[in-house]
Amino acid sequence: MIGIENFPFVNRHIGPSESEITKMLENVKAKSLDDLTEQTLPDNIKIKEPLKEFEALSEREVLAKLKYFATKNKVFKSFIGMGYYGSVTPSVIKRNILQNPGWYTQYTPYQAEISQGRLEALFNFQTVICDLTSLPISNASLLDEGTAAAEAMLMFNSVKKNQKAQKFFVDKNCFPQTIAVVKTRAYRKKIEIVEGDFLEFDFNDEYFGALIQFPNAKGEIIDYETAIANAKSKNIYIAIASDILSLTLLKSPGEMGADVALGSTQRFGIPLFYGGPHAAYFATTEEFKRYIPGRIIGLSIDAENNPAYRMALQTREQHIKREKATSNICTSQSLLAIMAGMYAIYHGSDGLKRIARNINNFAFIMSESLAELGAINTNKYYFDTLNYEFDNSLTVEKIRKNLLLKNINLFYPSDKSVRFSVDETFTFEDAQNILNSFANALSKETFDIKEFAEKLNANNSLPEKLYRKSEYLKHPIFNRYRSEMELMRYIKKLENRDLSMTGSMIPLGSCTMKLNASVELEAITWSEFADIHPFVPKDQAEGYFELFEELSHHLLDITGFDAMTFQPNSGAQGEYAGLLAIRKYQEINGEGHRDIALIPASAHGTNPASAVMAGLEVVVVKCDENGNIDVDDLMQKAEQYKERLSCLMVTYPSTHGVFEEKIVEICDIVHKNGGLVFMDGANMNAQVGLTNPAYIGADVCHLNLHKTFAIPHGGGGPGVGPICVSKKLLEFLPTHPLFDLGYKNTIGTVASSPFGSAGILSISYAYIKLLGSKGLKKATQVAILNANYIKSRLEKYYDVLYVGKNGRVAHELIFDFRKFKHSCGIDVEDIAKRLMDYGFHAPTVSFPVPGTLMVEPTESESLFELERFIEAMIMIREEIEEIEKGNADKNNNVLKNAPHTIKVISSDSWNYPYSRQKAAFPTNHTKENKFWPFVSRINNAYGDRNLVCSCVPIEEYSV
Repeated sequence: MIGIENFPFVNRHIGPSESEITKMLENVKAKSLDDLTEQTLPDNIKIKEPLKEFEALSEREVLAKLKYFATKNKVFKSFIGMGYYGSVTPSVIKRNILQNPGWYTQYTPYQAEISQGRLEALFNFQTVICDLTSLPISNASLLDEGTAAAEAMLMFNSVKKNQKAQKFFVDKNCFPQTIAVVKTRAYRKKIEIVEGDFLEFDFNDEYFGALIQFPNAKGEIIDYETAIANAKSKNIYIAIASDILSLTLLKSPGEMGADVALGSTQRFGIPLFYGGPHAAYFATTEEFKRYIPGRIIGLSIDAENNPAYRMALQTREQHIKREKATSNICTSQSLLAIMAGMYAIYHGSDGLKRIARNINNFAFIMSESLAELGAINTNKYYFDTLNYEFDNSLTVEKIRKNLLLKNINLFYPSDKSVRFSVDETFTFEDAQNILNSFANALSKETFDIKEFAEKLNANNSLPEKLYRKSEYLKHPIFNRYRSEMELMRYIKKLENRDLSMTGSMIPLGSCTMKLNASVELEAITWSEFADIHPFVPKDQAEGYFELFEELSHHLLDITGFDAMTFQPNSGAQGEYAGLLAIRKYQEINGEGHRDIALIPASAHGTNPASAVMAGLEVVVVKCDENGNIDVDDLMQKAEQYKERLSCLMVTYPSTHGVFEEKIVEICDIVHKNGGLVFMDGANMNAQVGLTNPAYIGADVCHLNLHKTFAIPHGGGGPGVGPICVSKKLLEFLPTHPLFDLGYKNTIGTVASSPFGSAGILSISYAYIKLLGSKGLKKATQVAILNANYIKSRLEKYYDVLYVGKNGRVAHELIFDFRKFKHSCGIDVEDIAKRLMDYGFHAPTVSFPVPGTLMVEPTESESLFELERFIEAMIMIREEIEEIEKGNADKNNNVLKNAPHTIKVISSDSWNYPYSRQKAAFPTNHTKENKFWPFVSRINNAYGDRNLVCSCVPIEEYSV
């Protein structure tokens, strides 16, 4: 028989070839991948068959499967609103950012010198938010509108003037999903939520803050200014959730007296994505600049006194504050925020105002035309949303059925009410279809709405008192790039200032910067996935539900658990949801008093922060000299707090990059003392196909789909953090006010949309299907091989801080540089900056141990790329040795002056005691493929002392 060969995707995903794997195994002294696995994992966690066998699909087969799911979804025109709106993504942004690996494979910009393009793009986003809200401080995005509102509440609670005040007011006409998320966050922090009518409420000293929606959930524009002033006179902090597009026409939250403005930027060119990912915005006053959650991009200066962007006020971040944190945010929505910022640049203030006016005019036309039929919009003033109440449900049901025949969805708050929101995609054809459907249901004659619109007088749907008079987006950045050619060049200019995975490996420990294959991302922009509103009837999203079911099946098999939820849309939010499930389980079983979380000293900073958010008290467990959990200390503390012990939070393999031998014993100790085990899934890339959290002894784990399962990091987000749980925790999973998920003892709602960032789950589905069960296992084994190969090649040059029983590391390892500080004054930051000259993003700096680099090569990096990194590290060691021996100046050397920009290298003067070639072209690779850091080393302290987080006013540019 003539043979037919296939070309498995696993060989595309895994970097080293079979011959290179053999060579690398010889170097690390292992006979095979299985032999290396045997040496690395403890015997008691090895599973003979950890995954149910399933065949890998080809790229063509995976796309066909995704297309099948897509055809099961029904793409209707959805004017449901409720925080989600049809929007048009300009093709220049879609192609050059959303579909461009130069943007979506970037990492969080901790290394600012090689992240200047993305930082500028996020700085632009912050400027848009500051301008439209009239508030001086904006962050670089949050996860969604609901969680942004919850963050405002927690921030107000942490800085409140009256420490006894423990009530937070929420206007009853906020979006129901926002109210639900706020209530969930408030419960474990013992904050009492009081709902009511903000205009009529009389605040007292029991309250510290309030949340209102503008325009409100019904679409009504209400003048809150007097009520806001009255509340603020009683020390009540005010957060206003605002429709970002409406602020182009309406008075801003800052002008109305808000302390915080928040909301979603989804309608700035971001697809519906069945609920996410979308970038929330959060702006506030100077008073809160050191408390604002999330990341702030600030403008500082570099060593040459040139302007340079960086993440400002990083000491606020959870990895520093840990159990003292007031927020557990670890992920923003960077990629989506960049798109939203570019949308504002693409349209400018005039373009945005034109879109908003079109929407408002269409809403006015609809309101007036439906009034001709006797249907009266209950909103006197409105921007885009009309609300109708009827005497009987038959009328509403007729409207609904008529419109479904036209493939149109409206929102039906009750069986006697109809609400709909006009959006950027709305047309006269849509208007006519809605008018006809109402007319039919009301037994009235319809008419031509275009002709009707031509006879209408001036639009009076906006209250004159609240009409926006202040200007916005006057900075040149929002007025220059009007042609697509200019915008494309601007986007490309910024892309070229960033190091992404298109240029080199990004070997960050605990971050798993692996291949995000193009085929895996192809489906996210298909209309059948991108243009589905999260609140459509379930039968219009059948394809999504089949995808959820299959993906869940595989993730539960991989983790060994029984049930899961996709709702958490970041890793930290997954931690939070998992802890809430544990606490709810204990509460239902009469053990609600359990409030202690044991957390190893080496844990990710989000772990203690999430525990605090869940109302737990953190007790830190020591680590021994080998980086493992100190079992004696754990046992002592578990027994000491056995009556209060709620859980242990543990990362496996450990954050130190080691498979701890006593992990099963550790889980047993916690269980014997009445607690449950939460496993942080950050390091699942070393478990898949070899073992699983349930087998090890965990009760719940979260997964970082933006790590192990190939969703790109997007320069700091989107992330996805689903949780998998044992059967006993099933009934405590999150639900949603607009989509009952059936969990009878639910923890509540943790994200604005029922299934979180559903729009990107097809990426992880494709990843798993492309690899198959054997490929998943091999990917894990090669990740471990690559890490051990780097260890083997570099351990004679640098101290490896922690290793397992047989001298093996897991998928990542830690190099210790602290001795160089004593020997020659070189610290880990110098080495990180010098790596930029070699064309590399530094590994994770000073985490989990100060003065170290944590390296994770992943399975996707080839032997060529590993050797290039190894070469750079060896040469840097030689440069350190030159200083140690006195052959290079201690203060004026290639490491202390790194990184070297093209401006420095090409300047007429050269005042350094080493050559330009040594500075900028240390290897042959850099001579032919050089990535240039755009700025010299940045002055962080200057940026914090002089915080600038948005573009300066246009007056600064006048001559």
